[in-house]
Amino acid sequence: MEKIVLEGLAFHGSHGAFEEEARFGSRFIVDVELYFKIPDQDELAKTVDYGRVYEVVRQEVTGKRYQLIEILAHQIASHILEAEPMVYRIIARVHKPHAPLSGIFGDVYAEVVRDQNDI
Repeated sequence: MEKIVLEGLAFHGSHGAFEEEARFGSRFIVDVELYFKIPDQDELAKTVDYGRVYEVVRQEVTGKRYQLIEILAHQIASHILEAEPMVYRIIARVHKPHAPLSGIFGDVYAEVVRDQNDI
């Protein structure tokens, strides 16, 4: 399968279930894997515009507030599928590296897999 991957997109957002998360916010990292058919012609209009994909991610992470990162991942995936009809499958991951956990951990993330027929 052919794909384009945008990895490590970092934004400041206010997502989380706790009041402190809404007030102060924290860093969120997003990865998206976009599955599509590579075009026969070497033209941007014939393929996935990953600049537009970046904007969709940025707007979702910085422009809205979600309590759950899995809902944020779902919204990112859904909006990218709407904006990029050539994408037939997407994997969206939202990492919350500063999740409010009492122990030592490497990462917390939610992953969503969606297909065009899911929208």
